[in-house]
Amino acid sequence: MSRRAFLLGATATTATGTAAAQEGTPTAGGTAAGTEGGATGTDAGSPGGDGGGGGGGPPDFGGFLDDAGNFDGTVVDARGQDSVTVAVGAQGNGGAFAFDPPAVHVDNGATVQWEWTGNGGGHNVVQEGGDTLDSGEPVASAGINYENTFDTDGIYNYICEPHVSLGMKGSVVVGTDYPTESSGGGGGGDDQPQVPDSAKTLGIATTVVMLATLGLTYVFMRYGGDYEMPEGE
Repeated sequence: MSRRAFLLGATATTATGTAAAQEGTPTAGGTAAGTEGGATGTDAGSPGGDGGGGGGGPPDFGGFLDDAGNFDGTVVDARGQDSVTVAVGAQGNGGAFAFDPPAVHVDNGATVQWEWTGNGGGHNVVQEGGDTLDSGEPVASAGINYENTFDTDGIYNYICEPHVSLGMKGSVVVGTDYPTESSGGGGGGDDQPQVPDSAKTLGIATTVVMLATLGLTYVFMRYGGDYEMPEGE
């Protein structure tokens, strides 16, 4: 074999192996498209998926409502309504120490009215980790003692200060741009693009072939081979 023939064969072998590896490995774009479709489908399972708004999935409360005794995971869908009422001092947490409903989803621009039942002593509504919600000092009188119109999407967690230790907590989900269980955690391992084992094996085999070809090329050029051009070339 002449040096030229060997080099041409080695180049063809390396190019063929590289192309095969690229063809057998799924692209990130294809996987991302499938993931995006899954996220869109998940929204149908979010609270009131048939209502207005939309969101990327079930709201992620970050465990805030886990110790709210009257929260069973249900988020009341009040989207499409201009206003919604939340009872303050409803039955729960061993007495009249609950918000009802504890979690509600409203449109951006909707108003939430907190109506005191007059039971359970003095209550108030104070946002946890923010200053959007603050009804002031606890009051015990019945009636609508506080309301707020939400003009920014997100999740608003709030408490009753005198009874927070009993689990008197609530949350308002607003609009469509809010943390969800599928995205708020920063991306789980199951959501990451996966490379099939067959593609990994093909990639390793291709690398071995390329290294072997380059090694043989070096040996052939340095220590042997027909350096004369074949007749007719």
